[in-house]
Amino acid sequence: MNLRRSHTMDLPQIEEKILKIWRKKKIFEKSLKRNKDKKRFVFFEGPPTANGMPGLHHVEARAFKDVLPRYKTMRGFLADRKAGWDTHGLPVEIEVEKELGLKSKKEIEKYGLAKFNEKCRESVWKYKNEWEKITERIAFWVDMKDPYITYENDYIESVWWIVKQIWDKGLLYKDYKVVHYCPRCGTPLSSHEVAQGYKTVKEASIYFKLPIKADPASFFLVWTTTPWTLPANVAIAVGENITYVKARVGEEKYILAKERLAVLNESYEIESEFLGGTLVGQEYEPLYEIKLDKPGYKVIPAEFVSTEDGTGIVHIAPAFGVEDMEAGRLHDLPVLMTVDEAGNFKEEVKQWAGQFVKDADPSIIADLKKRELLFREEMYEHEYPFCWRCHTPLLYYAKTSWFIKMTALREELLENNAQINWVPEHLKGGRFGEWLKEVKDWTLSRDRFWGTPLPIWECEKCHEIKVVGSVKEFKKKLRDLHKPFIDEVVFECPKCGGQMNRVSEVMDCWFDSGSMPFAQWHYPFANKNKIDDGEAFPADFISEGIDQTRGWFYTLLAISTLLGKGPAYKNVISVGHLLDAKGLKMSKSKGNIVEPMAIISEFGADTVRWYLYTVNQAGDPKRFDIKDVKDKYNRFFGTLFNVYLFFKTYTEKSFKPQKLFQPQNILDKWILSLLNSLIAEVSDALDKYDVVGAARAIENFVGELSNWFVRRSRRRFQKPENKSEKNEASQTLYFVLLTLSKLAAPFIPFLSEEIYLGLKKSKMPESVHLADWPVADKKAINKSLEAKMAQARAIVVLALAERALAGIKVRQPLAGLTINNKQLAINNKELVEIIKDEINVKEVIFDETLKDQVKLDKKITKELKEEGWARELTRQIQEMRKEAGLTRKDIISIAWHSTDKSLASLMTNWAKYFERENLAQEVIAYDKKAKYLLAKEMKLGEGKIKLGIK
Repeated sequence: MNLRRSHTMDLPQIEEKILKIWRKKKIFEKSLKRNKDKKRFVFFEGPPTANGMPGLHHVEARAFKDVLPRYKTMRGFLADRKAGWDTHGLPVEIEVEKELGLKSKKEIEKYGLAKFNEKCRESVWKYKNEWEKITERIAFWVDMKDPYITYENDYIESVWWIVKQIWDKGLLYKDYKVVHYCPRCGTPLSSHEVAQGYKTVKEASIYFKLPIKADPASFFLVWTTTPWTLPANVAIAVGENITYVKARVGEEKYILAKERLAVLNESYEIESEFLGGTLVGQEYEPLYEIKLDKPGYKVIPAEFVSTEDGTGIVHIAPAFGVEDMEAGRLHDLPVLMTVDEAGNFKEEVKQWAGQFVKDADPSIIADLKKRELLFREEMYEHEYPFCWRCHTPLLYYAKTSWFIKMTALREELLENNAQINWVPEHLKGGRFGEWLKEVKDWTLSRDRFWGTPLPIWECEKCHEIKVVGSVKEFKKKLRDLHKPFIDEVVFECPKCGGQMNRVSEVMDCWFDSGSMPFAQWHYPFANKNKIDDGEAFPADFISEGIDQTRGWFYTLLAISTLLGKGPAYKNVISVGHLLDAKGLKMSKSKGNIVEPMAIISEFGADTVRWYLYTVNQAGDPKRFDIKDVKDKYNRFFGTLFNVYLFFKTYTEKSFKPQKLFQPQNILDKWILSLLNSLIAEVSDALDKYDVVGAARAIENFVGELSNWFVRRSRRRFQKPENKSEKNEASQTLYFVLLTLSKLAAPFIPFLSEEIYLGLKKSKMPESVHLADWPVADKKAINKSLEAKMAQARAIVVLALAERALAGIKVRQPLAGLTINNKQLAINNKELVEIIKDEINVKEVIFDETLKDQVKLDKKITKELKEEGWARELTRQIQEMRKEAGLTRKDIISIAWHSTDKSLASLMTNWAKYFERENLAQEVIAYDKKAKYLLAKEMKLGEGKIKLGIK
């Protein structure tokens, strides 16, 4: 079947055909080659991990990524698009652990690091074919033949070079700090990783009592949401300038902040009032007897104490809180590490030794209650961090790690962010800007196996540090820079002559992806000019999901700022989350996942793309409803395709487009004005990275083109007064469709190509994606005409509404329409004729004294009624032609029979009209013996008539 003349649009079938054309003719490659010496448009591809199947959210991000490079290519820019693969880190390790049935780091070590890492290397390509397939299927043009791969030696060497620069600037350091720690994965996580995994949880919070040593009948009343940290308690903190009270409740006395007295929840008597400073140094009885190596179990002052919640007294466990650790160092408190790296209590916590800390909370609460040290327990709803990959609750956990001092670059980060154009704009100072204001030092090291090894060697004697920035520093070449092979490399300490061994950790995999602007080119060891001369840095454009404001968007900016190279990107589109039709997050457990290939197979990639561009603003969450996708398929694509088919159907094969065509018809002038306005609007929107605004403008135009221009021009195509009239209409619609195919090409590359190829003449580029972007002809833009046409259409809407209210069909002619020309000034004869024809009236009268905007003459004379019947019969005969399967060129005979005098008169008086309108050679009497293609009896007015066609 020739799809270009098919009256049933099958977009998926069209797309498969177009894909074959692109492959065969290497259109993507040619689109790059044509601009190879032109100005560059730099695009960075955020690297996915191919050990998981691509989802609909990946389609969303890739749909938005694809638009701008296509647009810029048509504008004459060289838009290289290098693909990339993120191949390291927990996402990969966890999948391999599942595959091998390994449940802990010890089991991995027993299995063997070399074998485990080799499995990881294989795992990252598990779904590579699926990724490549969907990438091609949605027409996301990116070079997948030469991608950057984060596990390759060249990439790792560039990452090491970056780390060395950070070390040389004094921004890389080792410290024993409280970090977000995943006990299942056995590694600390960075703040941007932690931000990916927060969940709202309800947990037990408790108010507990600490007996005061000097006054056993009195207690410090303390609140905590982490009962498991109580065995590690070494102090409590108060605010020196906060007012506290001693309140008697029954036989017991409690000290707490005056502003928090409401927590007592019962009658009390205040015995005394005092500032927190007077409590400093007081000692209390510990909850659990664990030997300390320094004095503890006392009151300390702290500025972070508040009266917003709790009791105004804060429990201090330096091993399990950032502020606790800082306070502990300030006041020389002991650090009680009561939990091992698996998240289980150590032996010194005898009652719960070996138990996972979060599971022990109920037992600890029960123990306090039994010892009469529990004041109250209540459920507390709050946001709690979970591991972004294995979903285990994270612990605040003291650990020696390597950090990058991002806090020293806070102002520089904010200055660089100020130079970036954000879509949506509110992210700049909002979600992203606030994140930068609160930036934390980057926890760089990971106690894992499959990742870029930290290029840090430490002397086992004097602890001198050496940071390697190039593989040239090794005496022998390594085939693989990963663990365990890299750990065999040792250096002689330049300070004491001792042996320097590599530290055991690998790096945060987000550092890998954030390094891609440089590492993808093996910078600075190769392609130095690409970065230093601005050829491939910074990016003009990047795009990913909104969660990357705490991920890749941040790490890109962080690393470019650390290197002193300004922002890594100039423009960013952050796309909103994809939800199901009910607004719920899509997940396998909920069974609401939409498989991308399934919906593409049904509606086409163009439809899915278009839905994502037009359903709402780029950064808004999208409720993905298949009904809405289907609606786009039918309304927008069906409309556009039908306009294209209309042109192909009613334009002769001998049609030749005229270069210097000058339209005379008002409809032609109007649609060409609208088209050139559209070119300007879409170009301006895309220059501002407003994909949604550009797409919606195209969608509105297609509606105008079909519902007004084509509908009002049908007669010029189907029954023109002369060849010139048809040629003029054809020239206009040809130019509009050809231009529209180019404007729509970045958004809907398949159907745009289909239309372009159906219109293309021999000397034109072989693909719409090799064509130049249209330039608006300002001389053709007539805003006055656009406004007047809009006013004429407003009159039509009002008049048709009055017809509908009166129950008079549009096919029934009426004598006249009166318009208040003060309110609706239409002084153009052609527009008046359009109004007359559209409303089906004989005359349009202007009257400034008319109270309403429009008024119809609803009186139907005998002549008008007869004309209305003639139009109705014409419509019925046209339907019979279609039902009989006739083409627009088939000539028929119309036979009729009626005993009704009025209908008999109608058929005689309007015979010539029926012949002209229905492509008939004669109107004759119905013969019962004759054979007809189709015969029908119908009621008209009070009478009946039988019609036959042959």
